[in-house]
Amino acid sequence: MAVVEVLSVNQLSVRERLRAHIAIMRLDHSIKNLFVLPGIIVPLSLLPGHLDRRFLFRLVLAMTAVTLVACSNYVLNEVLDAPFDRLHPVKRNRPAALGLVVEPIAYGQWIVLMAAGVGLGLLISPRFASTALALWIMGCLYNVAPIRTKDVPYLDVLTESVNNPLRMLLGWYAVTSVLVPPVSLLISYWMIGCYFMALKRFSELSEIHNRTVAGAYRASFKHYTPESLLVSVLFYASASMLFLGAFIIRYRMELILGFPLVALTMAVYCKLSFKRGSAVQNPEKLYREPLLMASLAATVLMLAVLLFVRIPQLERFFMPTLPQSALPSATIIGL
Repeated sequence: MAVVEVLSVNQLSVRERLRAHIAIMRLDHSIKNLFVLPGIIVPLSLLPGHLDRRFLFRLVLAMTAVTLVACSNYVLNEVLDAPFDRLHPVKRNRPAALGLVVEPIAYGQWIVLMAAGVGLGLLISPRFASTALALWIMGCLYNVAPIRTKDVPYLDVLTESVNNPLRMLLGWYAVTSVLVPPVSLLISYWMIGCYFMALKRFSELSEIHNRTVAGAYRASFKHYTPESLLVSVLFYASASMLFLGAFIIRYRMELILGFPLVALTMAVYCKLSFKRGSAVQNPEKLYREPLLMASLAATVLMLAVLLFVRIPQLERFFMPTLPQSALPSATIIGL
């Protein structure tokens, strides 16, 4: 079987090889770069004067840089995961798993995409470029042995989801390099990424009923169970909402009105993870889920509007009723 595969690859035309190398960049996954948007919208609500023609150019430059770095990480993932993807009922059809990719060229592609992305980032600011480089380094830690955090249970979710706050920082530094984003918001964004990723792992593991096959495909599945993953999902959701609440109370009370929609979107996403062949396993296909898209659009719209609207009555409604001396730790934590 292996000999037949090699022969078929040798008969590929230049166009077919080029198509395979473009495919491993996973440009369809660029929809994940929407996670950059909150990092853009929040500082713009504080610095509306930055919204001009020059900013729009910076935004296009920033999104291009983020896409190039993300594509670099996907190329590395595709090449290094090829032996494991051949054990997966769907991913075995990826170009690298089929042997359609020339590895030396793919590694060159990996480096060139990173250099181009970080280079474009330097045109925006040193902070943006260093954050883009951090995003690329996280891809290396996640995929490359002997560290390869994707093989370690829980660490796989935590390290992959660090990309969430990094994307937020990239959006933030596309707007300003002066203001510093609140730690509470970054942690909340990290934990919500963990929530999504843990549900993806849960859906994948539930789909592969054979534990031996699941462990061969993804090493962390040797240690996970559906129950342990759902418990971790509960932790990530709770932590995310805790730190989101800290950000809301400290910086923008109006956002509390959008919380029901945030909770609804999380509930819809959770339910999707129980479906067979769920789009949760392939987030780039989530646009096919109308209820999720409607809920997400309403959530984003509501939160975006609330960032630019002041409702003083909320401040009075949530006015502290206990003496400050009764809460000595309240001034210690600077979130």
